[in-house]
Amino acid sequence: MKKLFVPGRLCLFGEHTDWAGHYRTMNAEIAPGAAIVTGIEQGIYAEVEKSSLFEVQSVVPEIENEWQDFACRMDEQELKRIAKSGSFFCYCAGVASYMLEWYKVGGVRIKITSMTLPIKSGLSSSAAICVLVARAFNLLYNLNLNTMGEMNIAYVGELRTSSRCGRLDQACAFGVKPNLMTFDGDEVEVQSLNVKKPLYWVFADLCGQKDTVKILRDLNRAYPFASNEQEQLEQQALGQLNQDIINRAIKYMAEGEPAKLGQLMTEAEELFNSHIMPMCPSELEAPKLRATLADPNIQPLVYGGKGVGSHGDGSVQFLARDPDCQQKLIDYLKAKGMKAYPLTIKPVHTVRRAIIPVAGFGTRLYPATRALKKDFFPIPCPDGMVRPVILILIEELIQSGIEEICLVLGSEDERRLYADFFERPIDDDHMSKLSKEAQEYENHIVDIGKRLRYVYQREKRGFGHAVYQAAQFARNEPVLLMLGDTLYRSLTNKPCALQLIEEYERYNCLIIGLYPVALGDVSHFGIMNGVWEDKDERILNVTTVYEKPTSFGQYILTPEVFEQLAHDISEADAEGSTREIELTSALEAVRSRVGMIGVRLYSQRFDMGNPAALVDTITKFSHI
Repeated sequence: MKKLFVPGRLCLFGEHTDWAGHYRTMNAEIAPGAAIVTGIEQGIYAEVEKSSLFEVQSVVPEIENEWQDFACRMDEQELKRIAKSGSFFCYCAGVASYMLEWYKVGGVRIKITSMTLPIKSGLSSSAAICVLVARAFNLLYNLNLNTMGEMNIAYVGELRTSSRCGRLDQACAFGVKPNLMTFDGDEVEVQSLNVKKPLYWVFADLCGQKDTVKILRDLNRAYPFASNEQEQLEQQALGQLNQDIINRAIKYMAEGEPAKLGQLMTEAEELFNSHIMPMCPSELEAPKLRATLADPNIQPLVYGGKGVGSHGDGSVQFLARDPDCQQKLIDYLKAKGMKAYPLTIKPVHTVRRAIIPVAGFGTRLYPATRALKKDFFPIPCPDGMVRPVILILIEELIQSGIEEICLVLGSEDERRLYADFFERPIDDDHMSKLSKEAQEYENHIVDIGKRLRYVYQREKRGFGHAVYQAAQFARNEPVLLMLGDTLYRSLTNKPCALQLIEEYERYNCLIIGLYPVALGDVSHFGIMNGVWEDKDERILNVTTVYEKPTSFGQYILTPEVFEQLAHDISEADAEGSTREIELTSALEAVRSRVGMIGVRLYSQRFDMGNPAALVDTITKFSHI
């Protein structure tokens, strides 16, 4: 039995541009569509397992009037018949029929355990159930579909019903975060967006009426070729003018400008009214929506507002000024007879701290490690300087925006080695023999020492145990983990650590750096299994983490990893076990619950852990 959650979705900007952009297959002069869409906090919770039948059950009283439990054989014609039946959960059968036709899967049992998503409110409850079914088949039958694949199957499955959904409806597949979706003919691309400050949205069911079929029929008259001025205005509004609004919205979200973002919502609504509403005035004049947006009691609480989905008297959305205003607005809308909900889009904690475990003895480099820790081995660099490994690592972190670095040492005695190097200036006699540039660099090294923090692994209980010693340093925030015996050289103008940090800010989950290795060397490295999320095969949705945990090199660990390590340590202590606490098992446990993204780094990797690798690094590192 596996548990799933799929949220509903809210289109923040760019409604109708998904189907409008599709018309580029017939008229290349139409601009591509673009929309900013986010999953919401409300959604569908379910338990799924394999079955000999296709079964959908519910224990949710709120939707008892919408459907009845059903079950049928995994038969293509039977599933297609149910898909055309018109009930709410006909969407499930539409997706199941596609899965059976193309993937030859067996059955599943889906039990809806909770549904906090309002139905028929412009929040894509039908798309959410389609994504849920596609994800259940994908997970239970190991189909290795990426998120885009699940989204596309959900879309095609819904089209097998009487519904005619747009391509942005299935954006709920990407979770509760804002995404930019672009629609260029048959091509759909999705890109996660950055948010600098919390955004306090409120959306509400106006409890009015609208005819979505008529709205779409009337608006589609302007495509693929406009025949009059009003149709030209609609194409402009859903094309170039929308692109300008989308670009500004992305900028305001990334720069933390909620007031400007709210004003842009109002501007987008005004554009809709002037350029699109005249195409279907009977539905889009929407008196209830207009009155709500103009309500003087609401204005002091919000930065701006606009319609939702196809518009009309369906739903409304506002950007509240702060959490207090968000709650006051919800209370007010409910008092007016509407169903109101909060949506808080939270910024991703940027990564400001890093951990480097250097407690190991360096057995494979003995006897040199009797006198010198391996992270102090000298490496010739491209600028002609010879730096110790630890200095190269720390400089990369600083270039990537890291402010504090925690070194995990084996004992307090080792602390003196790092203090001597990073905190104690060389004597005046040695300083006088250095060039002016080298003297300035000496000050740089001492400045680095001010960023360093130290913790100690007094018991040798495994790599995961070493990392856990820095849990308090991490302060319940994401932290970058870099190994003390692995060097990376970026092949771009961005350090490898920064490449990881930027992807964390997009995906807000556990991140691991990936590096391709020759097939003959696979047994020496940690190996990731998963599905690629992008055409360039750079972003991997990881499905399994295999052994050799110290061979990846760079990670961004989330608070869940430290929670799992704490659990593993406590469990071992309770058992009186001497087993090692490994990072790999903690990563796999977190991945199974909340997911993991692998990032293929644009870089070359240099291992310092054995004599052959050390020779290779010294030979090649300075020549890149």
